[in-house]
Amino acid sequence: MISLGCAKNLVDAELMLGGVLAHGMEITGDADEADVLIVNTCAFIDTAKEESIEAILEAHQARGLKKRAGQKLIVSGCMAQRFAKDLATEMPEVDAFIGLDQVADTAAIIDKVFARPSANSEFRIPDSNITSQLTDEQWAPLNLVTRKPTYIPDFDTPRFRLTPAHTAFTKIAEGCNHPCSFCVIPQMRGRHRSRTIESVVAEVRALVAEGVKEINLISQDTTYFGMDLWEEKAGPRQQVDSTKGPTLTRLIQELDKIDGEFWLRLLYTHPAHWSDELIAAIAASRHVCRYIDIPLQHIHPRMLQLMRRETSSEHIETLLARIRAGIPGIAIRTTFIVGFPGETEEEFEYLLDFIRRTRFERLGVFCYSQEEGSRAAQMEGQLPQKLKAARYKKAMKLQQRIAREISAAQVGKTLRALVDQPLIARATADAPDIDGRILLASPAPVGEFINVEITGTQVYDLLGKVV
Repeated sequence: MISLGCAKNLVDAELMLGGVLAHGMEITGDADEADVLIVNTCAFIDTAKEESIEAILEAHQARGLKKRAGQKLIVSGCMAQRFAKDLATEMPEVDAFIGLDQVADTAAIIDKVFARPSANSEFRIPDSNITSQLTDEQWAPLNLVTRKPTYIPDFDTPRFRLTPAHTAFTKIAEGCNHPCSFCVIPQMRGRHRSRTIESVVAEVRALVAEGVKEINLISQDTTYFGMDLWEEKAGPRQQVDSTKGPTLTRLIQELDKIDGEFWLRLLYTHPAHWSDELIAAIAASRHVCRYIDIPLQHIHPRMLQLMRRETSSEHIETLLARIRAGIPGIAIRTTFIVGFPGETEEEFEYLLDFIRRTRFERLGVFCYSQEEGSRAAQMEGQLPQKLKAARYKKAMKLQQRIAREISAAQVGKTLRALVDQPLIARATADAPDIDGRILLASPAPVGEFINVEITGTQVYDLLGKVV
């Protein structure tokens, strides 16, 4: 399995591997040993698509080696979900394309692939003893992708985790209902669909029993969790309100009842749904990290409107103040898009001023990517790549200065941290793979919580000693 892209895609890869293991197949980390290789693709932005196509072609080229003769190649994930029809024509070297609805059926699909003749192989004509050669013209990859995915995993879905033993991702919902003009995720992953609170609690309880110390709750829109299950339909700007039905608040409260020392981390929350109720639930939780991931994308009123973000600049500024006041010590991570169609220099400077004033503890910047099929791709005023890159560089230079100052303020403090490697740990303000680390002066036990005195900084990373 080669899995690309985000943590949500990683969970899909884990479910596919869990299914093939339950079916009696074996997993190998050596592609030369494999009878079948799955490339789990990403298609979020152009660079992700390019990486996915490269991985597919490299896997196919490697099959020309003697060790991999007869190896089957299956393509899954977002790129397969979105472009399978075109790719099946353009990439005949692939044996099968599968989408999100086929995640739990991967083992049966592998059996189906092996039951087919390959291109340029002999096959028996049914009801006869005559064999024939299958020509390139007759060959076509299996395309099993369903157009509008509906699948959502449950707590008892077989799974083979690809993360370190002490950390895991739990997907609490799939799909998205938001109409952001720059994004095609709803077209790929379908409408928002939540798991039940009971299902998520059962999964987290099992992970804690296995010794997992950090559970990252993920979905396209974590704050909308449960709202699609309400009797009265929740709108796109509906705030978390537990009087109406299941919510993220209720989920947090139920997860808090699980015994043990572990962290819960909330990733991918949308600003439209935050409420005072949710803020209070996080502040009262003994497990939820004082860390919030809340992608904002922009702050200028016109840009937010063009992006169809369903929130105003006033709402965002007020919300951030409420979060910081209601959850003392909170670290806020966000992401912004620069170079959106029509973004003026004045609007970009407006964003920089907001970053300067707000001083986010964690911040990432993306250059706008013109995604085929999105509303923004058809907009006038597409900006040149050179200008987008210059704005990206300027925004990140500003954030680097802020990050350096925030890191310096940690020196002398003692932080609770989770050990990822003998000399590397992370505090609650750092999500796995995307944020900073604490570089330890001496080895500590992997997968355990420790107290670390911060002794220095390296801009985004901290230096510390175990106390």
